[in-house]
Order: sequence, then structure tokens, then C-alpha cells
Amino acid sequence: MVHGHSFHHVVASLLILGLSGATRKDTAAKNNSGVKPAGQCGTWVKEAEGGIFTSPNYPNKYPPTTECVYILEAPPRQCIDLHFEENYSIESSWECKFDNIEVRDGPFGFSPILGRYCGQHSPPDIRSSGRYLWIKFVTDGELEAVGFSASYNFTAETRAPDD
Repeated sequence: MVHGHSFHHVVASLLILGLSGATRKDTAAKNNSGVKPAGQCGTWVKEAEGGIFTSPNYPNKYPPTTECVYILEAPPRQCIDLHFEENYSIESSWECKFDNIEVRDGPFGFSPILGRYCGQHSPPDIRSSGRYLWIKFVTDGELEAVGFSASYNFTAETRAPDD
């Protein structure tokens, strides 16, 4: 059945399966605007000029026991520049085991990891090697903080394309 589906449809289907705990899967399937349906966090973000995304409730404290997955997609032959704003605070822990934001270089949760971040200092600016970044924000049941606001834009790839 996968033969007739595009890569984007398959990835979007995997994303929706990953959000199976969400209460309104039907709106998640149709939403490609970067706007979050009520009761959900995380989204597939595909804006032509880049944009901004935040942790839930930002700049107020994020909720406990939350998992949000954001997938950023650049146009073909472009990569993504990701910047976290200064007003950043995610519960500190050894190796960021509790609350954290994880960034991966690709569209999947198994893409190569670029970093896992927490604490009071914004992560360094990040550039993808290709046209996707996979970002997961996870919180446990204790010690909520402000969270994050991140902006992203696109730039031409600096390496020869593999495609």
C-alpha cells in the first residue's frame, strides 16, 4: 500500500502514529500550517519563509508530563538554521534526563542526534545538514519552567546534494 504514497505522506503518517496519545488525531492529519490544534503540542512546520515555534504556554510555565514533536521542513536544496531565544529555561538535570529538548538531523526520531538540552542557557545555534530537523520537547511530572521560543529560517545547502 505504501507504493502509491509520497515520502511526505508516509512521514506524516508516522508522525500521527507517534502522536497517538493526542485527543484529536483527525485535525493533526490535515494540519500543515504550523498552527497547533487545541489540546496538542508539536507539529509539522513547513513555512516558506521560516518562522517561530514555542513550548506549550510560553512564556508562562510549560505543563507537566508533556511530549511535543516538531518537524521542520525546508524547501529542496536548503538547510535549516535554528536559533533559541534568550528567554529560555528548562528544568536542569544530569545529562538532561528529565525535562529536555532533543534536536535530530533529519525527519525521524532515529535521525542522528545533534543535541539534548536543558538548563538556563539557550542551546547554540544549530544548522541541519539537509532539509529536515526533528525536535522533541519532553517534560516530567515535576519542576516546570518557562520553556523555549525558537526561530528558524532556511539557507542554501553548503554541501553537494546527495539526491
